[in-house]
Amino acid sequence: MKILFFAGLREALGLSSEDLSLPPGMTTVGELRAFLATRGEPWTALASTKNLRFAVNQTMVGADAPLTDDDEVAFFPPVTGG
Repeated sequence: MKILFFAGLREALGLSSEDLSLPPGMTTVGELRAFLATRGEPWTALASTKNLRFAVNQTMVGADAPLTDDDEVAFFPPVTGG
């Protein structure tokens, strides 16, 4: 699967995307988020970012959205404009 990181999250992680095979038994976006956060710093930003939004295949979804290995998953932290 292709994972995309945007805005401040991209800056915190130091990368904008990653290719990853879906670990066995992982079925939802929320599980993917938790899995990535276990990598330690700076990945804990995924767990600590409030109001993190998700998209699967360019459609906004909730944390309970199902995943497959062929999906594109995007993580969007809250942003402010001005």
